[in-house]
Amino acid sequence: MTDAYIYDAVRTPRGKGRADGSLHEMTSVRLSSQVLNALKTRNHLDGDAVEDVIWGNVTQVGEQGGCLARTAVLASDFDQRVPGLSINRFCASGMEAVNLAANQIRGGAGQAYIAGGVEMMSRVKMGSDGAAIAADPSVAMETYFVPQGISADIIATEYGFTRDEADALAVESQRRAKAAWDDRRFDKSIVTVCDQNGLPVLDRDEYMRPETDMQSLGALKPAFKEMGEVMPGFDAVALMKYPHLERIEHIHHAGNSSGIVDGAAGVLVASKEWGEARGLKPRARIRATAKIGTDPTIMLTGPVPVTEKILADSGMSISDIDLFEVNEAFASVVMRFLQRFEVDPGLVNVNGGAIAMGHPLGATGAIIIGTLLDEMERSDRETGLATLCIASGMGAATILERV
Repeated sequence: MTDAYIYDAVRTPRGKGRADGSLHEMTSVRLSSQVLNALKTRNHLDGDAVEDVIWGNVTQVGEQGGCLARTAVLASDFDQRVPGLSINRFCASGMEAVNLAANQIRGGAGQAYIAGGVEMMSRVKMGSDGAAIAADPSVAMETYFVPQGISADIIATEYGFTRDEADALAVESQRRAKAAWDDRRFDKSIVTVCDQNGLPVLDRDEYMRPETDMQSLGALKPAFKEMGEVMPGFDAVALMKYPHLERIEHIHHAGNSSGIVDGAAGVLVASKEWGEARGLKPRARIRATAKIGTDPTIMLTGPVPVTEKILADSGMSISDIDLFEVNEAFASVVMRFLQRFEVDPGLVNVNGGAIAMGHPLGATGAIIIGTLLDEMERSDRETGLATLCIASGMGAATILERV
């Protein structure tokens, strides 16, 4: 079996996912093509140097519909002989693209891929694809469907997390993100987004709110309390599934949940032989990948069982991992991970996460892989694990090992 290595990882800054966000005028195709061009230029690649472009995006309608990956290739400086594959594993789409590329290489189906993803949440609204899990009553009733925010609150209720604990995690995420930007820890990977005239549009994550403190978060109303409690509310659905709970404690709000943003990210994955032929040095080996299905109602607990699975599959223990990236979809997701594995919180999301910088759905998995790799190099760590919760009840994970 051929090992798969990461040679480079880049991302755009994340723009606010609304009409006044800096990236709002940029389409998903154009943002993706800038990431592809950056990888091509930085690594001096020929136009047909990669086997395929595998690109994740979640809301695959309108301008994000069709095979966005192929369109992004045609809009880039890569040769038309490079195909494109669009995939959707909800929030893990960008990670699944990287994992799929790695496993294609391991299986002998090509030597080099660009993998990643994009989401323009200011232009293509989350949920506008009318997913059956939420829109088809027969499916929703059978699966005890509730929105993700309710799921996050179910986790908090089931595992005993308080609002103060969730808010403290959010404040720390903001603090870490600001410190990382101030220390220029993202410089290696950030691609400045430019307009059609080549003028800079955005060179820094703009969603961050570094002034956030416990007092300002305390003033926010729970975001999902009304949809949970107003009859016929989703809390009633959750309590049918989990009758041992007396009620759902609603602790999440905009300040301790991930931000809606625009963004894209890409990772160059290839074999050792491919890199040697081009004089490129690999940065890390993709040691293991995993995915798993979980309870679709509580939905967001996937990082725990998928981490258990990937460690078992690779013959590792949690103590073998030096750094962790756990996507901050909601505070309770990270809190459950910390509770289950009892890892040092100082090793998890060292440079902040999606609560501070935002969660561009299809891109986040690739973003956190790149962030993990950069931090492994900066802090001289050998192994790292990245994982995400996924809508409809799934989890995905990737283990990196520096070389």
